[in-house]
Amino acid sequence: MRDITSLSVKELAAAVSRRELTAEAVTRAYTERIAALEPQVQAWQHVDAERALDQARALDRGGASGPLQGVPVGVKDLMDTADLPTTYGSPIYARHQPQLDAACVASCREAGAVILGKTVTTEFATFQPGPTRNPRAPLDAPHTPGGSSSGSAAAVAAGMVPLAFGTQTAGSIVRPASYCGVVGYKPTHGTLPLAGVKPLSPSLDTIGVLARSVEDAAFFIGVLARTEFSLVRPAALRVGLCQTPHWDRASGDARQALADAARRLEQGGARVTDLTWPAAWDGLTQAQIDIMGHEALAAFAPERRQHATLFSAAFTDFLAAARRLEGARVAAAYALADQARCALASVFADVDVLLAPSAEGEAPAGLGATGNPLFNRLWTLLGVPCVHVPTGVGARGLPVGVTVIGPRWGDAQTLAAAQLLQHSLQTRS
Repeated sequence: MRDITSLSVKELAAAVSRRELTAEAVTRAYTERIAALEPQVQAWQHVDAERALDQARALDRGGASGPLQGVPVGVKDLMDTADLPTTYGSPIYARHQPQLDAACVASCREAGAVILGKTVTTEFATFQPGPTRNPRAPLDAPHTPGGSSSGSAAAVAAGMVPLAFGTQTAGSIVRPASYCGVVGYKPTHGTLPLAGVKPLSPSLDTIGVLARSVEDAAFFIGVLARTEFSLVRPAALRVGLCQTPHWDRASGDARQALADAARRLEQGGARVTDLTWPAAWDGLTQAQIDIMGHEALAAFAPERRQHATLFSAAFTDFLAAARRLEGARVAAAYALADQARCALASVFADVDVLLAPSAEGEAPAGLGATGNPLFNRLWTLLGVPCVHVPTGVGARGLPVGVTVIGPRWGDAQTLAAAQLLQHSLQTRS
């Protein structure tokens, strides 16, 4: 059998279920990799290798066979865990120990997964970074892994875990996936329940996953959502090339990634056409910013009253900007979002999926910020499924890629198109 850490999620679960591998052996392979790489990458907020091994041994003794049997999973430290601390990336919660798992974590355990630990998140999934380094960058020249799912993306990219939960309110799955060169899947908003996840902006917050392949991501979210995403190769795929209103901010690397992806899809039989962007949608990015700020101001009222001195300067400024928003402006943002969601049907009347930039370009140097979610905000506001697919590297040798976007609840076709793209890139001549 191949090296354990190279097996796909389906292969791992099947091997453990057939007793060809033990859950303990799988867990040990990954905890050993964490021990070797974590000092450099710093992707984990909390890891308890012995606790994870105990979980695995209990699975081996129990004889049950779940769809994720023995599969190690990283949990973003924005999600409650009953057996591990949950800090939400803030000193306010440095010693916080929830009594119950978040709903998505509980579903993971029910499916037979092993929770390896908690991955680093930015402060309350916003802007203040943690210590995590991008494992695709040289050690002597640290680059951000992106945020807010910083640790999840870095841990998967470094091979420390095959799957890790992420959340996205602006660009917190797609952007770190882009910077770290892994697959990032943000499902349709509402696919997985948010119970037990620290709220930032409930109308935007979405649970997803960072993974090594589209197939792994689809299988994982499908198990938790109690559905099966068929990744059958789409026939006569129709792709709309979407530069978005922010094309002037796309680097040469981002533009080349989009062109390469479009060309590979065309070579695979897809029909690619340029999307005419509705002018009325130019304000969607700002609408997302306003709604996120408005809802966060309410969500963090308790912390503002009792622990505001423990906020970072970045989070303090974020909430201060939200306080200055007028009610009419916020109402207009919600109205524009509603109008755009209703108009999506006409956008997808002539195409099956859209193809757009995932980020401005390669990961920025330094660890003081996590990059700009400019190219992600509008898709999160619309609640549509997004899959980041790595396409290669940019001028500095760091990962770049594109986002495949589908209609609301069109996750299956979005994932199928993303897998087609990933396979076409892997077989490039």
